[in-house]
Amino acid sequence: MKLPEAISIEDYLEGELISEIKHEYVAGAVYAMAGAKNRHNILGSNCLGALFVGLRGKPCRPFNSDTKVRIDLPDGTRFYYPDVSVICEGNDDDESFQERPVVLIEVLSKSTRRIDLGEKCQTYLTLPSLKVLLFVEMDFPAVRCYRRKSDGAFSQELSEGLDAVIDLPEIGTALALTDIYEDVSFASD
Repeated sequence: MKLPEAISIEDYLEGELISEIKHEYVAGAVYAMAGAKNRHNILGSNCLGALFVGLRGKPCRPFNSDTKVRIDLPDGTRFYYPDVSVICEGNDDDESFQERPVVLIEVLSKSTRRIDLGEKCQTYLTLPSLKVLLFVEMDFPAVRCYRRKSDGAFSQELSEGLDAVIDLPEIGTALALTDIYEDVSFASD
């Protein structure tokens, strides 16, 4: 069986500008992204809104899930769409991606959990600009945080419960779990 030909980065980027659905790009292979439940979108929007308020007047800016992040690895370039990213040194406004995120946030769902905590986590942690990577649980108030230490390695922290606050001195703000989980019901689906 013949494998499909790799899609060039240029063709991928051009296609994304006209596509009605988003696709992630992994070393020449393109994968359609699944739709999200309302809870997932509320959590992402709450993170974006809290960061927008916390970063107002500061040099960094939050971006929503329509902004893809480019990651160049030895085995090929990848483009992912994190749920939220914070950029302090952005690409030109006419670009359709960012390359130097300082904070990335992924909301974990049953359908994306394995990829998010596996492939994407390991890939994101290779970004030299990345200071903080957050994984937001969807079914209970908890956020897993990977934070870059002074030696370049990442430590892991877990913030649980609605009273928890994630300090983000890297960008001069904080994220309260009560803000992240505002209007989210934890009743069974």
